[in-house]
Amino acid sequence: MVYATKEAYQREHDIIPDEEIDKRLKQASRHIDSLTFNRIVGCGFEKLTEYQRDTITEVCCDMADFEYENEDMISCVLEQYAINGVSMSFGNSWNVSVTNGIAIKRELYEQLCSTGLCNRTL
Repeated sequence: MVYATKEAYQREHDIIPDEEIDKRLKQASRHIDSLTFNRIVGCGFEKLTEYQRDTITEVCCDMADFEYENEDMISCVLEQYAINGVSMSFGNSWNVSVTNGIAIKRELYEQLCSTGLCNRTL
C-alpha cells in the first residue's frame, strides 16, 4: 500500500519530478512498513487513528523527498571514506539514522515513532 497520493505530495512538496512521484512514494511506503514492522499492513491503514494516518502520510512525503535528494549517498556501499586527511562517514549521525537498514532523518523517524507503531516490543 502507498501511504500518500501524488496529489497529497504535490500540495506541500515540489522536489521530485512529476514522473517519479508515484515510484518514490511507493518506495517510501515500503520503508515505512519496515520501520513499523509491518504493523500498518497487519491492522490496515484505514483502522489507524486519524493522527496516525496523517502522520504516516506526512512522513511518507518527507521521506520520499529525503530519499530522492540523497539517493547517491544512501545507495553508496561505503561506510567511511578518507583521503589526504579529509574523511566522511555514512550511516548514523546526529541528523540521520540507519534503522532496519533504512536511512532516515532522525526527525522523521521520531515523528513516525510518535504513532506508536515503531516499538520493537509491541
